[in-house]
Amino acid sequence: QVTLVESGGGLVQPGGSLRLSCAASGSISSIHVMAWYRQAPGKQREFVANIIGTSSINYADSVQGRFTISSDIAKNRVHLQMNNLKPEDTAVYYCNYVASTPARPLDNYWGQGTQVTVSS
Repeated sequence: QVTLVESGGGLVQPGGSLRLSCAASGSISSIHVMAWYRQAPGKQREFVANIIGTSSINYADSVQGRFTISSDIAKNRVHLQMNNLKPEDTAVYYCNYVASTPARPLDNYWGQGTQVTVSS
């Protein structure tokens, strides 16, 4: 069993910054993908950013140049630095791992989400 817990959400004014973190616990053998998704009210969950393997990084067009994803593999953590936040970034942010455990060779894991609200 793998549990992901996000932290760092909150209320911030437009133009401000937040740093989200995701910590994983459980018997993880390896992590293949670390990612962030978000879901705004009334909308589908959407991709924000990911790290595939140890070096391939991808961003959604809407956050490119403003958000930075990083990882601490030794601690099974992933972070999302969000700068120049806009009201349209308001959403619940979820971390997602594609990982292997002794019991399951490959599976998809989600955190419970953390609320980010950008408002003046």
